Amino acid sequence: MNYDASLWLTFLLIGLATTLPRASFIVLGNRFTLPATLQRALRYAPAAALAAIVVPDILLVGGEIDAINPKLAGAIAAALCASYWKNPWLPFIGGMAVLLGLRALGS
Repeated sequence: MNYDASLWLTFLLIGLATTLPRASFIVLGNRFTLPATLQRALRYAPAAALAAIVVPDILLVGGEIDAINPKLAGAIAAALCASYWKNPWLPFIGGMAVLLGLRALGS
């Protein structure tokens, strides 16, 4: 097999590997249902994905965990505001106020 054919075969296999799992939910539709345990576990997937993206950015400063971290303090303030009040704007305002206040004091 020459180089061009193996390259096209690789593209085809990668395309199938990404398309088939996604298309299976559309093609199978209501004919197949996931087990209840898996359905309950999948409910946490969006929160886990968001945490995997956000938490490293909050905890790390320059690639290392730092005890004096304005981003972590802002996240804690936002979480506290969200837990005490149901207003969707207060966590944003409280977290940003703490973050910007600590950055202003540090620089």
